[in-house]
Amino acid sequence: MLTARLHGIADLRVEDEPEPKAGPGEVLVRVTAIGICGSDLHWYEDGAIGDAKLSRPLVPGHEGAGEILTGPRRGERVAIDPAVPCEACRACRGGRQNLCYNIVFSGHGVTDGMMREVMPWPAHRLHPLPDTVSDAGGAMLEPVGVALWAMDLGQVPFGGTAAVVGCGPLGLLLIQLLRAAGVSRLIAVEPLAHRREAAAKWGADEVLDPTPATGSAASADLAAHDFSAYGVDVAFEMAGNDDAVHIAMECVRPGGRVVLGGIPGSDTTTFRASLARGKELTIAMVRRMGEVYPRVIDLAARGVVALDPLVSSRVPLADASAAFADAQRRTGHKVVITPSA
Repeated sequence: MLTARLHGIADLRVEDEPEPKAGPGEVLVRVTAIGICGSDLHWYEDGAIGDAKLSRPLVPGHEGAGEILTGPRRGERVAIDPAVPCEACRACRGGRQNLCYNIVFSGHGVTDGMMREVMPWPAHRLHPLPDTVSDAGGAMLEPVGVALWAMDLGQVPFGGTAAVVGCGPLGLLLIQLLRAAGVSRLIAVEPLAHRREAAAKWGADEVLDPTPATGSAASADLAAHDFSAYGVDVAFEMAGNDDAVHIAMECVRPGGRVVLGGIPGSDTTTFRASLARGKELTIAMVRRMGEVYPRVIDLAARGVVALDPLVSSRVPLADASAAFADAQRRTGHKVVITPSA
């Protein structure tokens, strides 16, 4: 079977490997779609993400859908939950499985991920896909889950106001969820024109360009807004850089909340303490997602979030390196790899 394996920085090789065998509690899954995430790009560009470093050739991929090949559920289309918590540690017992001390996560550390034609995975982490959700849409459910978890952490009041700083696929999904949740005013901040256009299409009331004007140190769009008087209740940072963090903190009202969902390449986030302290901000950090797949699948089945329209390209597994190059250019939205049968 074809397998894409990352051997080092920008060294992704697609080769034929033996089909794996299912272990205890596992079934084999024919993978039908895998999304390329920003964290996958960290692995590809840096050979690391946060404090985790590439220690051996690794199969990337944690946003996926497939069809079960073995066991009593054979033939069932499923969304593949990439996280397998131990269910025994303090975090798991406290209902925070996403913070499990012993978590196994697809395409992370020493656990091979989804960029292969067939993979073994625990049956209880495979969620049935409704017929109304496509394979690519099934792969998109993982980032929808992260966006939904970020919104839960943000505690957005019903009829409240919000800002999303960074409108990649995750930010665009978050915009859709916030609009569906009844926010009264939604601001999007994004430097790329095609993403600003998508943010407006999927529900942002105001779309701002943070790029500094010629000859100026500040963006004209941001300078025109008096956030001190009209700051939002909650600001979500989804870009993974300090500029976005600063903008999120500027956007939010005194006493508001800032949710940091972006992953910085340097594994360091800095901000002005006087700004955060002066507003007495509450800062929440996002770690993947909680147990939200049932909610996410229901939202997708009811058409609350648009999934397929966010997929800008579909690339065969044999061309996985080209898919990563496409994702690096950031000229579209979500790049999806489609293994052959």
